[in-house]
Amino acid sequence: MIFFKDDSQQKSVLGASRTSPPSGAVIVRAGTTTSGEFSTVSKAVNSLPNDNSARTIFIFPGTYTEQVNITRPGPLTIFGSTTDTSTYLQNSVTIQFGLSASTAGSDDVSGTMRVHKNDFKMYNVNVKNTFGQGSQAIAISQYGTRVGFYGCGFFGFQDTVLVEQGTQVFLRGFIQGATDFIFGQRGQAYFERNIISVTAHGCITASGRSSNDNTSYVFNENTIVMASNAPSGTAGNVFLGRPWADFAKVIFKNTVITAPLNKALWSIWNTGDERTDNVTFLDYNSTGSGISGASRAPFSSQLTSSQAAAYTISSAVGSDFATWVDTSYLA
Repeated sequence: MIFFKDDSQQKSVLGASRTSPPSGAVIVRAGTTTSGEFSTVSKAVNSLPNDNSARTIFIFPGTYTEQVNITRPGPLTIFGSTTDTSTYLQNSVTIQFGLSASTAGSDDVSGTMRVHKNDFKMYNVNVKNTFGQGSQAIAISQYGTRVGFYGCGFFGFQDTVLVEQGTQVFLRGFIQGATDFIFGQRGQAYFERNIISVTAHGCITASGRSSNDNTSYVFNENTIVMASNAPSGTAGNVFLGRPWADFAKVIFKNTVITAPLNKALWSIWNTGDERTDNVTFLDYNSTGSGISGASRAPFSSQLTSSQAAAYTISSAVGSDFATWVDTSYLA
């Protein structure tokens, strides 16, 4: 079991139990026959008025096998039942589905959860795409602005987390995959204090930034581990990222790395199609056995402390982040 460096200290602030719905919440309970409750998450979402009112959904423990598509305009918060709000470790709610992009017709449509709205928050829910190897298969497909995931777990193999557009934060959660499993084209994303679990050889990120815009992925104080069931040949064949497009921009700060990475840390896209002319691949204060002997690819850089200070949650998602991010989940 993995904990963050000062996890016990943070739990004293965040570690409350949330096992009953807040007042006014729409209730989801597996197998329910109670009037006013819903047996699936999608039914609860679809019951909400298509207006600008703020709404809340509470999900009782269980595994819900379904796709959830969220489009309503008004603010929405989803809470999963947990005995410890500060972490994904006690999550008792899982939404899962097994659909590949090759069958669905696109990455987005394969998503177990699809967020096509602004002003969305989700706490302590695990989301899985159970398809496995052989195709892109999205767990979370995120197209909204001012979107936050707190203590959530995302599980897949290829293309687990699609941060396609908008501003979003992933805090104190878990992200699992092997191939390009955090990716997107125009997303502005900040990741802090997550466990990033590598299940096979491949690249953690694949930024599709195609011009010199404000898109970036900033990772701060995350931990990269190798899954216990990763096949032989994984060690030494894992990279922090590769460029899906030529202006890819990814920054890792204060990362603890125990998964044995390739010495170059960063990869080209493919031989003959490198896409490295304009990339921004940076790291700072990377520690742990997984980067022992790192040599770093020539198209990447290691930051100084003063340079690293420029890359923050504010640079990633905007200086107004405190107006929509649950800052109690930040370090």
